[in-house]
Amino acid sequence: MKWPTPATLRHRVLLPVLGVAILLSANVPPLYGFTSDWLHERKLNSVEYQREHGYWQVLELPEDQRVNAIHAALLPTGKVLLIAGSGNDREQFDAGTFKTLLFDPATERTELVPTPEDLFCSGHSFLADGNLLVAGGTQRYEVLEPDIDRAGGTMLVKNESPDGGPRSFVKGTEFVAPDGRRYSAGHDFVVPPATKTDGPAGRVVVTASETEVWVDAAGFGDGYVVERQIQYRVNGLVGDEVQDIYGLADAITMDKQDYQGLDAAFEFNPWTERYERVDDMHVKRWYPTLTTLPDGQVLTVAGLDGSGQVLDGTQHEIYDPQTRSWTLRPDLERYFPTYPSLFQTATPDLLFYTGSNAGYGPDDQGREPGLWDLSDNTFTEVDGLRDTDQLETSMSAWAGPVQEQRIMVVGGGGVGESALSSDRIDLIDLAADNPRFTPGPDLPDGTRYPNLVQLPDDTVLITNGASDYRGRGLSDNHTARIFHPDDNTLTVAADPHVGRNYHSAALLLPDGRVLTVGSDPLFRDAKNSISGEFEQRLELYSPPYLFGGVRPVLGSVPERIERGGSVTVISPHADRIDRVRLIRPGAATHMLNNEQRSVAVDFTPASTGRLELSLPEEATILPSGPYLLFAIDTDGVPSVGVPVMVR
Repeated sequence: MKWPTPATLRHRVLLPVLGVAILLSANVPPLYGFTSDWLHERKLNSVEYQREHGYWQVLELPEDQRVNAIHAALLPTGKVLLIAGSGNDREQFDAGTFKTLLFDPATERTELVPTPEDLFCSGHSFLADGNLLVAGGTQRYEVLEPDIDRAGGTMLVKNESPDGGPRSFVKGTEFVAPDGRRYSAGHDFVVPPATKTDGPAGRVVVTASETEVWVDAAGFGDGYVVERQIQYRVNGLVGDEVQDIYGLADAITMDKQDYQGLDAAFEFNPWTERYERVDDMHVKRWYPTLTTLPDGQVLTVAGLDGSGQVLDGTQHEIYDPQTRSWTLRPDLERYFPTYPSLFQTATPDLLFYTGSNAGYGPDDQGREPGLWDLSDNTFTEVDGLRDTDQLETSMSAWAGPVQEQRIMVVGGGGVGESALSSDRIDLIDLAADNPRFTPGPDLPDGTRYPNLVQLPDDTVLITNGASDYRGRGLSDNHTARIFHPDDNTLTVAADPHVGRNYHSAALLLPDGRVLTVGSDPLFRDAKNSISGEFEQRLELYSPPYLFGGVRPVLGSVPERIERGGSVTVISPHADRIDRVRLIRPGAATHMLNNEQRSVAVDFTPASTGRLELSLPEEATILPSGPYLLFAIDTDGVPSVGVPVMVR
């Protein structure tokens, strides 16, 4: 037998070793990546991690049940109303396809609801009976200057006759210039009759009525541009109406045409799950803010009008749920950018404007935070806020129970398409003798479009957002923090899987989880070369308190409770309840959710298994309407929220 030489042995050993080395070099990165991802997922799913940071879960709805969720509201039934309207999709708008989705987080069932108008970029507020008032929306999409092929502008339609009733006209009604050029109305409109008043020496004074309507040229190009005011004949009129009703336009141009607002208003009934038409607003609005007042009426301010112009602050109006009608309040004169963040304070007639807003308007007007007194229309500015040039796309919320009167302003960015973003968290105590903002802890990154959610344990979840305008350059933050008002600190929450920026929202659910929806990025690549897609996945966050032990249970709770009254609540865990909170459901859009508020409720153990609740008396603290009643135990673990109506 011939033994192998040392050289042959070395050769036989080296070949398989080299083969293994080559295989390892080719597969170690994927193996490492797989192992790393597996370890990370194992960490996220561990009880220890969830108890400290919480847990996120992505939910994809069936394809035929997905919507571009621009607006989100938690209804008194526990279902979530997701309003898309046209969903920032011009093709859907042109097709008249408007969507609203009902999502039940308890069963994950969905249902599309008939949507009567384009409620994209409307405003909303809960009413005392639990209905959600939805007002405004989109009459027309913007057209950028390079895409404009027809001249357009605002036509002021006047009626000099006091006789007869309002005169209705349809979309497409023609206005004819003296030289024969024709322009057509972009939407239906109504012209009221002129008014008659008594003048000097017993004479009757007739004042012509005025209605604005957007018109487009009948033909293409600069030949239809008008640069001076002229009078236009309304086509199709006969008799005296030919002279009495006419149009006036100062200019019809080829300039950029902005989004235009709607005057339509609806109440969404949570029990019939349908929109109910109410009287139209006096003013068309796109990006308005609706604020519930202590008497149950709703103040409506700001927005773009029917010509795409920022409202000048003289056309605020109030909705009365009893008559389902609107009243203009010209005495309340105050200019705001669109979607201003307004809060009802503990003082009647006193609102606080935090400075947070969602955009349209000049950078040097209406940006200063302050206290607005509706009784005399005075406005008192407050100082101390940092990064005052970066309030656009910031968000504001109550910090802790509303009785403490502390409000936080979080994040934000520069005006328009600015790349600036702020990591600011500033707080103000409105109960102080001279309220002013003071710094809180900073966020880890500059954050435009943050979402803030008040939680039952008095903390505030801060999630979503991007460091650049509409997530440019893949700048979504993918981080979340929990703010603790009691010691002014931040703790780290689990990172959400889905990045969200513009057109995103977040809501507290009855089971204590948080639902996040939406996001409308400009691009979906780091080089900003591929157009973005609207994010239609939902994501659910379970805060750390849901992993803190056995939840307390609330048994028998009256469906209707009275402000200032007492309520007996059955609970087998009454002996370990530490706090009781009434939390008003959120109605969120565009970093605006001034509906949500947490109200501290005094209580005493009445006997074994019972709690005696004493409700606040002030309507400024506890406005009538829907709430979730939470009981929180000594470990900070909340019960499931029980829906109640406060009268």
